[in-house]
Amino acid sequence: MTGVAVLAALLSGLTGVVSRGPVTPVCRAGEPCSKPYAHATLVFSRPGVTKRAVTDEKGAYRIALAPGRYEVRVLRAQFGWKPTTAVVPRGRYAKLNLFVDTGIR
Repeated sequence: MTGVAVLAALLSGLTGVVSRGPVTPVCRAGEPCSKPYAHATLVFSRPGVTKRAVTDEKGAYRIALAPGRYEVRVLRAQFGWKPTTAVVPRGRYAKLNLFVDTGIR
C-alpha cells in the first residue's frame, strides 16, 4: 500500500450500530423487541482485503477502510441475514447500521 493509500484508509471507513432481534418470542407494545448486538464480529472484504471489527457493549463499531465497495458479513448470523454491500467514500466515514434476525418466533 502506498503512503497515499494508507492515509486514505485512515481518513475513511464505516461506523454504525448492529442490533439483533427479536429477543423474545412475543414482542409487546411499548417494549423493545431488539437489542444491541454486543461483541458481534463483522467481516469486511473485497478482492485481496479482509478486515474485521468487533462491536462494543452498545453494538457500536468503527473501522478504518480504504475507499471502495466491500461485502459485509456478521459472523454466526443466521436466518434472515442477507449479504450486504457497503461503499466506503473517500475522505470520510459512512454510516452503516445492521440488523441481525435471531429467528425467534
